[in-house]
Amino acid sequence: MERLSIDEIISKIEAEETFHAVSEDYSFTLKIDTYVHYVCGAVHDGHQFREELWDNCIHTEYERWYEEDPETKNMIASHPIVIAGLDSRFEYDLNRAPEDAVFETAWGKQLWHNPLPQEMKQKSLDKHTNFYKVVHALINKIESKFGVCVVYDMHSYNWKRWDREVPTWNLGTSNVDNERFGKDIELWRQSLSEITFSHSIKSTSKINDTFQGNGYFLKFITNNFKNTLVLATEIAKVYCDEYSYVNYPEVVAAVEQQLRYKLPEHAYNFYQKHKS
Repeated sequence: MERLSIDEIISKIEAEETFHAVSEDYSFTLKIDTYVHYVCGAVHDGHQFREELWDNCIHTEYERWYEEDPETKNMIASHPIVIAGLDSRFEYDLNRAPEDAVFETAWGKQLWHNPLPQEMKQKSLDKHTNFYKVVHALINKIESKFGVCVVYDMHSYNWKRWDREVPTWNLGTSNVDNERFGKDIELWRQSLSEITFSHSIKSTSKINDTFQGNGYFLKFITNNFKNTLVLATEIAKVYCDEYSYVNYPEVVAAVEQQLRYKLPEHAYNFYQKHKS
């Protein structure tokens, strides 16, 4: 893996080079093993938190982990194009618009002992800006090369906080073209429902049940590229114990192994249907 500047990453994308990179400021990773018609993203996978923010932050490390999406990058790691955040959403949230990306409160609790100075906020917002420069270059390249693109936008959610039965998988589709892509969405929902787990975890999948797909990553791509479908895909945190801070690596591995063939199969069908 190379450490590259934003300009270097974009130049490599434009030249269709394959590479594994971490951004110069260590805020995200991008690997491109080959140029294909689909992209995998894990914008909330990151847990890094700048040291200069530690003393001012009221939330504990566990509270940050609880609201992040740990292991989502590992679930898609084998695919040819993967972009993933390294920083915690508590520093800046890649799935929110720039004006809302640096939190003052998080999940009903004040985040900072003292308000963040503007220069600290700006440091975080610069990372947000750079990430989206690369996203734009990447999707532009894929759409230009293949005519269409499908993005698997991987997230997780804390299912135990709900007071009703919730699905193992949720697809958020309220901000995509359901008339055009409805069958592709349903095929992905169906495919996810067939994933099997150990531990007698049942696999159910629904559309717009717990979340509706209102994230900035989806909206940014959808607003900028008319032939790209973003599938906001949420897995309930059945792969960890969200209260005891323990991950279940065998469940993560089961998801990764099944997505290894389910995801390219879905992407292939999408491409065959929409490439013209």
